[in-house]
Amino acid sequence: MKFIITREPLLKPLQMVNGVVEKRQTLHILSHVLLTVHDGRLALTATDLEVQMHTQIEVDQGEEGEITLPVRKFLDICRALPEQAEIRVTVQEERATICSGKSRFTLTTLPAGEFPSIETKETILEFSLPQSTLKRALERTYFAMAQQDVRYYLNGMLLELAGDQIRLVATDGHRLAYCELQNPIKILENQYVIIPRKAVLELVRLLGDEDNETIITLGSNFVRVSTPEMCFTTKLIDGRFPEYQNVLPLSGENTLTCDRDLLRQALHRVSILSNEKYRGVRMALSDRILKVSAHNPEHEEAEEEVSVNYEGNPMEIGFNVNYLLDAVMACETGKVQIQFSDPNSCCLIRGMGEERCKYVVMPMRL
Repeated sequence: MKFIITREPLLKPLQMVNGVVEKRQTLHILSHVLLTVHDGRLALTATDLEVQMHTQIEVDQGEEGEITLPVRKFLDICRALPEQAEIRVTVQEERATICSGKSRFTLTTLPAGEFPSIETKETILEFSLPQSTLKRALERTYFAMAQQDVRYYLNGMLLELAGDQIRLVATDGHRLAYCELQNPIKILENQYVIIPRKAVLELVRLLGDEDNETIITLGSNFVRVSTPEMCFTTKLIDGRFPEYQNVLPLSGENTLTCDRDLLRQALHRVSILSNEKYRGVRMALSDRILKVSAHNPEHEEAEEEVSVNYEGNPMEIGFNVNYLLDAVMACETGKVQIQFSDPNSCCLIRGMGEERCKYVVMPMRL
């Protein structure tokens, strides 16, 4: 096996597959990338047995074959070479030689036949979305996923297909993010799957802002996302996602409307002196003024006033400031609307006039 390629076209696909590889692996071969040369193209595949990344690029010259190389070492070598360097890779027996100019590196390989692949059972359905639409929907919800929660089904994102709608939902038990998209095909039978946290984070990293079509293939045990640049496959979390519809408040008796950026800046400044562990801030609501305050164990305090339109009774309520900031920053309109029922109930946050994305944050006692 042999191929020749310029440094720059190789760097991006190597970086793409490198993101899938875990630093600590139970199997040595999982730290490798599978390289396959066929019909003038070089295919790169990496996996951690839960997610799998596959991408292809053209090579200048190539002899067909396949082998695995340690992906991080290969990537570091390519990064260290000069710009526009020509890279020649030759494989003989169990060693790969990488040459460029006067540089020469020898890496130990592993047989391609030992490289594992995610088993993809029957396909249930397939649909497509613009790549930028899918990326933005993921960005507007992924931050609410749990991390290493014992309720394993919260360590991921719900993908729900119902009728002509696609819904993405994430929650860690203290907050919830909901985003709704129009499905180009109507689903006769509703489908629900939970995509693991790592896969969601990788998709946010890998997807671009282009409007080209992204094909989503849903299987009984996997989801595959395919773009012109890559094919990403992930296993699914086997569990039952909470009934999130019961958490989404229909409305609140007290409604606050204000400038999104002013609120974001005020929350950010107050957060500087909030308790580092609990991150709590107090919101005092009155007719035209929102007072946001925080204090910490060192007896330091911060207070901000924001001009708002508020319809409702005067009220004080506490929240985790990070949860509020994540929700406010995910809104894309100039103004945000926050609805409250009482100091002991969750609040509903959304962009002014925006119904497709909603955020729920539970209060906290201060």
